[in-house]
Amino acid sequence: MTHPPDPGPAPVLALRDVTKSFGAVRALRGVSLELFPGEVHALAGENGAGKSTLIKTLAGVHRPDAGQVLLDGEPVVFHGPGDARDAGIAVIYQEPTLFPDLSIAENIFMGRRPRRALGRIDHKATHAATAALMKRLGVDLDPDRPARGLSIADQQIVEIAKALSFDARVLIMDEPTAALTGSEVARLFGVVRTLREQGAAVLFISHRLEEIFEICQRVTTLRDGARIAGEPLAGMTEDDLVRRMVGRDLDELYPKQDVTPGEVALSVRRLTREGVFTDVSFEVRCGEIVGLAGLVGAGRTEVARAVFGIDRWDAGEVEVDGRRLANGAPSIAMAAGLALVPEDRRAQGLVMDMSIERNIGLTGLRTTVRAGLVDRGAERSRSLDWAVKLQVKYARIADAVSTLSGGNQQKVVLAKWLATGPKVLIVDEPTRGIDVGTKAEVHRLLSQLAADGVAVLMISSDLPEILGMADRVLVMHEGRLTAEIPRSDATEETVMAAATGRAAA
Repeated sequence: MTHPPDPGPAPVLALRDVTKSFGAVRALRGVSLELFPGEVHALAGENGAGKSTLIKTLAGVHRPDAGQVLLDGEPVVFHGPGDARDAGIAVIYQEPTLFPDLSIAENIFMGRRPRRALGRIDHKATHAATAALMKRLGVDLDPDRPARGLSIADQQIVEIAKALSFDARVLIMDEPTAALTGSEVARLFGVVRTLREQGAAVLFISHRLEEIFEICQRVTTLRDGARIAGEPLAGMTEDDLVRRMVGRDLDELYPKQDVTPGEVALSVRRLTREGVFTDVSFEVRCGEIVGLAGLVGAGRTEVARAVFGIDRWDAGEVEVDGRRLANGAPSIAMAAGLALVPEDRRAQGLVMDMSIERNIGLTGLRTTVRAGLVDRGAERSRSLDWAVKLQVKYARIADAVSTLSGGNQQKVVLAKWLATGPKVLIVDEPTRGIDVGTKAEVHRLLSQLAADGVAVLMISSDLPEILGMADRVLVMHEGRLTAEIPRSDATEETVMAAATGRAAA
């Protein structure tokens, strides 16, 4: 959809030349944006481009230092999120925050449930109103079901229903698909299309470019806090959008170097964990990147955890460089040269309240401890060295790792494990939730590690990443390996056939 000519629909919400600074950092530099009813508008940009600040400005969390927020063409000042909500603006975050012990209906109408005479809560009216919202969204969720146990996808639906209960006309969706399966994304997109058809304006933020092109009509691109372009998506390509986001052509998103594999570094034989995975056998050689593909729930992460010793296996054996590992002993796995970059970097890969240098230094305490005390100088030197090697962007190495962008947090996790000098590196979803520029950097790093002789096992749900980076592709389905596909034969069709159980091992 192009910018509408006059006369035509007016933007329901707009920013006009908005500037916002935090100390010496200019987060937004004269940014303008228009959101029209009945349209899904993408907001694109690398981490640190200003997307979060823009969202918070629209949501009333931040007030502009200069410029205007316009509602139905009139300047408006939001003194807090409550003002924005009352104006019909709602933000749907990646990880919703519901009250787990309350029902879906109680969460939606928290603090404003319909009441009968004498002030008593009208449970039937609450249930009926919730059911009507679900019907409007085309979703079948029981209003009386407790929020505890709901999937992230269902929790997001509840948050959308809550927004509609406030008569929201603008929905801002911040990375809503990051934790969803393919079928859940399809359902969410169905809801978004329904909202668009009903006249809502939707601002959609995602690092997944294919999603932007599937669901959105227009895109505004930010870079270094400035608006680079606001334009229709029709006629654009992903390469065009990437060029606007990063300010340059990416040499390659998948810069895989050709390397002749060496000796076997990791050997997994007949590994079994009852009810989780069965009879899993594979090898990874020095200099090789082996992709482990499969649908969510296939058992890939569980195999990685067992190989590293986090979870015990019931049968089978694991060898690193010819040395058999003890069952359920991560310290022994580390000593043998095994490293694991986990799927959830915030919960499992980092201590968010600790500094960048302490996080990088955690795996090297044995070398930096002197007489029972950590040698801070040695730890800082080691951490600075790896932060520079991986081009981590930070203000001070002593800052909390929670202050970094998602891409830079992932670099810190990688730095922490690369500092151990691993022979085998297992990376689980290495580029999930990071921008396209940083994604290319991570791919380049993995390729260089393989060229230097490290054996890499890469678990990924991003099929182009698997096809672009792996020398061989292992595919799991319902806890079993169903295929081993050489790079030359690996296509989306062959991998998905094996992932859905339609191909023999």
